[in-house]
Amino acid sequence: MSESTMTDEATGLAATIDAYLDAYGESDAARRDQLVGRVWSVAGELVDPPLVGTGRAGISQAAATVQAHYPGHRFRRTSGIDAHHAFARYQWELVGPDGTVAVAGLDVAEPSDDGLLRRVVGFLGPLPVLEA
Repeated sequence: MSESTMTDEATGLAATIDAYLDAYGESDAARRDQLVGRVWSVAGELVDPPLVGTGRAGISQAAATVQAHYPGHRFRRTSGIDAHHAFARYQWELVGPDGTVAVAGLDVAEPSDDGLLRRVVGFLGPLPVLEA
């Protein structure tokens, strides 16, 4: 694989993940559905600690639930994307209208062969401390 192909794939994956995070923080249902439809596979699955969304409608509903609890908040990616084989990981924050971070976490994404998201598994907060 050439360097330009790897760069194109990384750029495409970053755009897909960023559009997903935009959708997850979108309060307008029609706009959110449009974004979800653009970047998620039909049978996609979102698995977060407080909720699960299956299929595009389920993922959009999960985002609506988050928006109901955090009105006016948006998601932003706070790290680069570390990807290998069929998986990628990145960090994110949920930011309030005043810039306050409500929660932060890490997602592990599995894109499908067509570049759409097949599955995203989210984790909230920092990793637990190793007990001695």
